[in-house]
Amino acid sequence: QVQLVESGGGLVQAGGSLRLSCAVSGSRFTIVSMGWYRQTPGKQRELVAAITSGGSTNYADSLKGRFTISRDIAKNTVYLQMNSLKPEDTAVYYCNARLGVLQDYNYWGQGTQVTVSS
Repeated sequence: QVQLVESGGGLVQAGGSLRLSCAVSGSRFTIVSMGWYRQTPGKQRELVAAITSGGSTNYADSLKGRFTISRDIAKNTVYLQMNSLKPEDTAVYYCNARLGVLQDYNYWGQGTQVTVSS
């Protein structure tokens, strides 16, 4: 059974930093890409950043320069380093993994709360 286990969320003051981690386990399929999305009440889930198996990255334009996505292939883990956090970054952050080159299965983590106080 595929599991995505997230960690690293919490409460931080504006201007601070947090690092989120997400580890994929239980998959026999190739990890095509992994990424982070976020969602606030009443709004659609939006892309924060994603990284492919080849190392290509994609960021939400508004977050470039403050957030950095990286991965540890050996650990099937993706990280999101968030710097200079702002109150508007407050959201539930969800890890996403696309598995299987042909199958393209889509999996989500349970979400981790990030709260930035002003």
